[in-house]
Amino acid sequence: MSDAQTDSHYQTAVPTDPSHAVRADVQREYAAKLAKAEFRAQAAQSGVTLGDGFTEYLDTSKLLGEDGTPSAEAIAKALAPMIPARPSEFASLVGAGFHRSGDRAQQPPRVSLDVRKR
Repeated sequence: MSDAQTDSHYQTAVPTDPSHAVRADVQREYAAKLAKAEFRAQAAQSGVTLGDGFTEYLDTSKLLGEDGTPSAEAIAKALAPMIPARPSEFASLVGAGFHRSGDRAQQPPRVSLDVRKR
C-alpha cells in the first residue's frame, strides 16, 4: 500500500488533512515554552530558586521526550544538582559541654570538690 491516499475514480493523490501538519507545527513551536514552564514548576516543587532569566539559557531540546512533549525524567535529571540537601541530624558532640551519654566504665571516676566528702 502506498502512504498517499488516492481517489477511487482517479489515480491522483488526495491531499491529506492539513490540520495534522498545522498541529505538528504548533506543537513544535510551543514545546520549548511548555518545557520551560514544566522546568520552573518542578523547580518550585523541589525548593530550587531559579534566577531571573535562567530558563532562557536552557537547551529545551534536551528536556523534551521522543514524542516532542516535556519529559519529567529529563527535567528531574537536570534539576538534581540544584536541589538543596536536606539537613541531617547533628551528631552528638561528645566532650563539648555537659554530656551524659555513654558507658560509665569508660568515664573517669568523679572526685567531689566538697572537702567534707573527701
